[in-house]
Amino acid sequence: MGSRDPRAGVRALFNPGSIALVGASDKSGWSASTFGNLRAHGFGGPVHLVNPRGGLVHGHPAFPGLAELPGPVDLAYVMVPTPAVLPVLREGAAAGIRNYVVLTAGFGEAGEDGARLEAEVVAFAREAGLTVLGPNGNGYINAAAGITPYGLPIPPPLLRGPVGVVLQSGALASSVLAFAQARNIGLSLLTSMGNESLVTVPDVVDYLVDDPATKVIALFLESVRNPDAFARAARRALEAGKPVVALKIGRSRLASRTARAHTGALVGDDAVVGAAFRRLGVIRVRSLEDLIVTAGLLASTGPLPGPRIGVVTPSGGASEIIADRAEDEGLDLPPFAPSTVEALAEILPPFATVQNPLDVTGYVLIDRTLLGRALDVVAADPGIDAVMLLTDLPRFAPPDPSVPMATFTAHARRIAASPRPVVVVGNTLTDVSEFGRSVQEKTGFPHVVGGIEHGVHAIGAAVRWSAGRERALAQRPEAGEPAAVDGATGVWAEHRAAALLAGAGLPVVPSELVGGEDAAVAAADRFGYPVVLKAAADGLAHKSDIGGVRLGLAGPDAVRTAYREVMAALAGHEGAGALVQPQRSGGVELLAGIVRDPAWGLTLAVGLGGVWVEVLRDSALRLLPVDARDVREALGELRGAALLDGARGTKPADLDAVAGVVARVAALAASLGDRLESLEINPLRVDGAEVEILDALVTWS
Repeated sequence: MGSRDPRAGVRALFNPGSIALVGASDKSGWSASTFGNLRAHGFGGPVHLVNPRGGLVHGHPAFPGLAELPGPVDLAYVMVPTPAVLPVLREGAAAGIRNYVVLTAGFGEAGEDGARLEAEVVAFAREAGLTVLGPNGNGYINAAAGITPYGLPIPPPLLRGPVGVVLQSGALASSVLAFAQARNIGLSLLTSMGNESLVTVPDVVDYLVDDPATKVIALFLESVRNPDAFARAARRALEAGKPVVALKIGRSRLASRTARAHTGALVGDDAVVGAAFRRLGVIRVRSLEDLIVTAGLLASTGPLPGPRIGVVTPSGGASEIIADRAEDEGLDLPPFAPSTVEALAEILPPFATVQNPLDVTGYVLIDRTLLGRALDVVAADPGIDAVMLLTDLPRFAPPDPSVPMATFTAHARRIAASPRPVVVVGNTLTDVSEFGRSVQEKTGFPHVVGGIEHGVHAIGAAVRWSAGRERALAQRPEAGEPAAVDGATGVWAEHRAAALLAGAGLPVVPSELVGGEDAAVAAADRFGYPVVLKAAADGLAHKSDIGGVRLGLAGPDAVRTAYREVMAALAGHEGAGALVQPQRSGGVELLAGIVRDPAWGLTLAVGLGGVWVEVLRDSALRLLPVDARDVREALGELRGAALLDGARGTKPADLDAVAGVVARVAALAASLGDRLESLEINPLRVDGAEVEILDALVTWS
């Protein structure tokens, strides 16, 4: 049967015209739910039931096997016991069925025996050109097309909309679906991936990128199994202008072990994953609520033009909460322009305070046009990029439903006519009621984001994605021939590492490798006292661990004593010698290291250096390539960033100079080829505009 184009296979998987439920049984809740879902939510094609005993199942005739079905089948939904899955695939392939959802568990997630069974399934499926979702997954809900081969009940209404959801979890899929429905967020596709034996998360992301019904892609990830494929799919989404929002678990050690046990997949270093997501323009969130709320906002508003937000609320307390959360999210609430203040003063009650955030006060209960008129004024302010309007949909129908209908119709028209995007946010994360949903549908009122906490976070995420998209698209890894480096093997201690850096034109502290007391003193005399004397030997990675560093040597006698002590510490090391350098003081010590992550490639870490590295563990990561702007942003993320600003009377660091040097170090690392494992500079001394490498280490594979 041969191979099959993966994208065509996934497209056919999610859009079948006929379905067979294999293992259908009245005794199975999975079977009853799947059959009921297909019948209740609009699937118009034939649904064949397969049970080896035949008879009636769910009130309909069942066939003993796939070969006996009366017509062609586009998708087989497999619910048979684990040992029977491969025989079903063989029978189905012989009958011309190319697409499968395998609900059955007991494969790679269950241990070695299950992994062997899964490998057999994969080998046959690839040989036969089959597309298989699962095993160990609930299936999918193609809400856009009304195709719902999904093994758990789907409560009505099934809301169709622009958010595609991909989950590496079966149990959470229904919870995510219920939450999206409660917040009136329509889905295009929801799929439970299972073990990803053949169809993977990147495959589904590719499908959603090409799917005209999808505007935003939401991912729940236990692991990124294939970083290269994930990066390609995420980049396609970025190019298409479709935001990808991801909840990636496994930040804690316990969560990592749990995820590994559950899926059989390795969980990579979380900080590196975060750096990778940043590079790929993937929005990372920390809760299921934020995953769906953020996706819903982006699907409703699209990109937001900037971080300057004008806020219109009917509550002073809410205004304070919003101000606090906006600061957390890096959003700016600028003062209104004088013309805006003047116009607002004319329409607000005299006891209102005109400021941003704007509390129009409870007077909205008397004047139902006040909130909308204030929105018009704020939306026209030249100093803002978008408006946040705080209001909730009504929960219950009043005696006269025409009143809220008229109010929300007027609001909807104002929002549609606004010269700037308007994001509507509710006070709290409550369910949208049936009446609220009907008001929204009848008046054309836009999507209401659930709650201030999640709403402001979602606005911040949307602003960051909008600002970073073009930059992320411009950052492509630079291909080129790696530099030829003689003897690129093992550990290069400081004297060899420093020579490599200096040869690339980087600012390295002067040093001299010496092989005797007299030579050490002569070198110290040339540099001028005080000096530093360090152990130097082939493969010596950590000099301080063996007592191989002597600081503040103020004269020849001190140098001689230090040399003898260091050489004694080097007993047994090949190529033993000493490195003499002028003593440096003042400034701030940083670390700049490039490490090859086994999954994502070369990764830059910047942080406080010297002894603070292990004490504070304060660092920021970026995937290579990086430019000086990337480095500056990373430095600004450090908890100790204030030290670079001149804290407690010290000289402020020239951040442009620092960023320029670190970016050049990263470029050098990227040019050294695949054998480079790590290049670490610690410390990198920064004193005003003076940036100097005081120590370095290079490790080759």
